[in-house]
Amino acid sequence: MTHTTISLDEARGLVFSALTANGASEENARFVTDALVLSEASGQPGHGLSRVPSYVAQLRTGKVKGTVTPTLEKMSSSLLRVDAGYGFAYPAIDLLLNTLPEMARAQGIAMAAIRHSHHFGQGGSHCEALAQKGLVSFVFGNAHKAIAPWGGKNPMFGTNPIAFGAPVPGREPLVIDLAMSRVARGKVMAAERAGTTIPDTWALDKDGNATTDPTAAIAGTMLPIGEAKGAALAMMVEVMSAAIVGGSFGFEASSLFTGDGGVPDLGQVILALNPGMISGGVFGDRVTTLVEAVEGEEGARLPGSRRFALREKAERDGLSLPTPILEEVRHLAKGPEAA
Repeated sequence: MTHTTISLDEARGLVFSALTANGASEENARFVTDALVLSEASGQPGHGLSRVPSYVAQLRTGKVKGTVTPTLEKMSSSLLRVDAGYGFAYPAIDLLLNTLPEMARAQGIAMAAIRHSHHFGQGGSHCEALAQKGLVSFVFGNAHKAIAPWGGKNPMFGTNPIAFGAPVPGREPLVIDLAMSRVARGKVMAAERAGTTIPDTWALDKDGNATTDPTAAIAGTMLPIGEAKGAALAMMVEVMSAAIVGGSFGFEASSLFTGDGGVPDLGQVILALNPGMISGGVFGDRVTTLVEAVEGEEGARLPGSRRFALREKAERDGLSLPTPILEEVRHLAKGPEAA
């Protein structure tokens, strides 16, 4: 597989052009562009530029509304409700990040529930933003069906990531971001776009057999982390994201990979905690002790720490992208008339 290196600025320009040329407003396109390029630079290509073709397909059919403005409603002193308007999740998340931190600082804990939403990308980046503001946070979000209940063969739950972030005094935040599948389904999609195979431990085809073919994997089921435990956690996230906002469960939502079908109508929930208030002011010392203990263990690596070095490398050297993906994004940036 050949790769082509481009600068971060060129990547942003291409993504922005592909989105605005196909129905997204400039404001919404900026939020989406920043999220996709940050994911790519952070070593998460499944949430990076490989998403552009599916986003464009959904813009063209109206499956995602590219010009809507999310709305925010303060339900109580510690609860926000955000309506993404069946548009992209990123503008909705940005909207709540302007209000949620102050509520969490004042109350000790606050929650934002996003309804009528879409793919929310790299969940850890949203937790990281809150950690930079001194808050501990959790993000729960569901996706269209990919994981079968343990013992079953038919997909029912999404890969349903859980993300966590915590501030660490004097250094980058601790960020933990994991899907309930062994790998994020976006990695399978990226492999399909790039024309490469996947390990046979990631997914099963529709007949329940291990597969290295990403297309067969997308038609089948993703294997959960921890077997039955992972499938149970995926179900928990369906409750914590879809049920709690009144959205679609994974088996009800349409695919995030194509322009076919109705709006996905997914949900996300973000919890933010004020660790200083809760701990009586000792949180910073305690979390530092924990981080230093892990770092002191030979061979151990802090979860999420790799992303910071990768971003520095991307700023310096640019992004190395599979050439087929890059060429497709360049083609889409020309608009529908180039199809």
